[in-house]
Amino acid sequence: CSQKVHMESNGEIKARGALIVLEGLDRSGKTSQSARLLSYLNNLGYPVESWRFPDRDTAVGKMISSYLTNQSQLDDHTIHLLFSANRWEKRSLMEAKLKSGISLIVDRYSYSGVAFSSAKGLDIEWCKA
Repeated sequence: CSQKVHMESNGEIKARGALIVLEGLDRSGKTSQSARLLSYLNNLGYPVESWRFPDRDTAVGKMISSYLTNQSQLDDHTIHLLFSANRWEKRSLMEAKLKSGISLIVDRYSYSGVAFSSAKGLDIEWCKA
């Protein structure tokens, strides 16, 4: 946390935010550690936000939430693609935040999708694509 990443832009040096991803098993402490890291970095004066995937507030996130609460049934390939689409829904905002110097602490990201889907028997290379 003592170093910043700098990018040259139109003759200006601008700090870029860091993308910090916490992955792990269910109930392994990702959310707790994310909160602790957020507090620590805020106390140091860094602009930082905490994000979580899936984001159940988006259109795709609502479909994922329905699946996760057993209110709908979806093919394993379909749910994998929905999780990926959920991350894509936030891509522009994520990119803008990082470019503006805001760091993001993300509770689960793409590796979770690969792990969960390949554990269900989907081809790992397909899951990573």
